[in-house]
Amino acid sequence: STFLGAAQKLGPDDIDPETIKAAAVTYMEGYLWDEPGAKEAFLKAAKIAHDAGRLVSLTLSDSFCVDRFRDEFRRLARDEVDLLFANEAEILSLYETDVFDDALQQVRKDCKFAALTRSEQGSVIVADGEVHVVDAEPVSKVVDTTGAGDLFAAGFLYGLTRGKDPVTCGRLGALAAAEVISHYGPRPQVSLADLAKQKGLA
Repeated sequence: STFLGAAQKLGPDDIDPETIKAAAVTYMEGYLWDEPGAKEAFLKAAKIAHDAGRLVSLTLSDSFCVDRFRDEFRRLARDEVDLLFANEAEILSLYETDVFDDALQQVRKDCKFAALTRSEQGSVIVADGEVHVVDAEPVSKVVDTTGAGDLFAAGFLYGLTRGKDPVTCGRLGALAAAEVISHYGPRPQVSLADLAKQKGLA
């Protein structure tokens, strides 16, 4: 079970408008969508970001979160979120289907951008209605998948905020995720910037 620690106390007073205005993308964790104060904080942050012409992203975090807050997450995805991150189980749960392509067509209607990860099958990127399939980065052995989704999002957002095209963003996400699943622990053990340069993605 995920333990959120002090993050459970997130509330609207914790939102720093100047920080959000200065950020190209505000990244929100679905795990935090539990407490009323956190929900207020999300909506406040999204409004500040959009008023400043910035992007809002949301990761669904866990299919159990989606099961609890499906209708609310759908509204968020449709009304507040520019970029949705989800793995296959999460997006299937969000749209209550067992067919990935059905969920894909739904998210195309709801979100301008979506990055959907499918483990060894790579990822599917939705950008302005277009769909791009990106291969997973090969690894010799999967050791620990902790942090894979967060590292994928980090790589993807790195590319997006530097004006990279959707496929390159997906490849950067795949590269970062591949590094972290090749060892124990959720933090990279080598320079992701160096890896990106080696692959010609930086």
